[in-house]
Amino acid sequence: MSYEWLTLWGYVPEFIKAGWLTLQVTVLAFVLALVLGLLAAVASIAPLAALRWIARGYVEIIRNTPVLLQIFIVFFGLPSAGISLNAYWAGVIALGLNVGAYLSEVFRAGMQSVPRGQLEAAGLLGLERTQVFTEIVLPQAARAVYPTIVNYLIQLLLGTSLLSAIALPELTGTATVINSRTLLYVQTFAVALIAYLVLSNALSWLAGRLGARIFHPPLIIRPRTRVTGLSLRRPNRA
Repeated sequence: MSYEWLTLWGYVPEFIKAGWLTLQVTVLAFVLALVLGLLAAVASIAPLAALRWIARGYVEIIRNTPVLLQIFIVFFGLPSAGISLNAYWAGVIALGLNVGAYLSEVFRAGMQSVPRGQLEAAGLLGLERTQVFTEIVLPQAARAVYPTIVNYLIQLLLGTSLLSAIALPELTGTATVINSRTLLYVQTFAVALIAYLVLSNALSWLAGRLGARIFHPPLIIRPRTRVTGLSLRRPNRA
């Protein structure tokens, strides 16, 4: 048993490189998802019907089709339209498009949760629509949906494993290659499993610390709580 683990020790640099690549794809795809999700959410409640239909069409198509098929279309299908992407950028775009559709619904629900009375009061004060959105709607919506957004970030990290299907050497793809060399099935995939656990918990912790700093009053996080356990209660006052 010790010999088998010693054999895998020589592949630690490859696992580290794969973990770094996984984080890169996760962050870039999530930034794209945030932008697309916010744009689609705003478009879905816009007065212009054409924008609403485009946003709804995007959400319906993405949410009702398999993400693996979406990855294949971006990687294998776009070259037929003259757009060639390597596995790295195809993965970023495909995952960003997928998660963006889900975040669109999250953002829309968050914006619609703002009490209408506040919007009417802002109108009476003479605030412009841009000011109402950036100073009243967006801060409250961001606070309400932050735990859900972080949860989607973790799901995106885990979803990068699907990119092994297009030969991207992220954690799952690298583990598959190492397994084919060593035939150490349990040990190889156990290392990949531990790597995902470490990365997901690290992102959860970082997101929790960020949420506790940027929101006032801060989001209170209970000890040893996962992303879905972020608490929105106000801190106790002395």
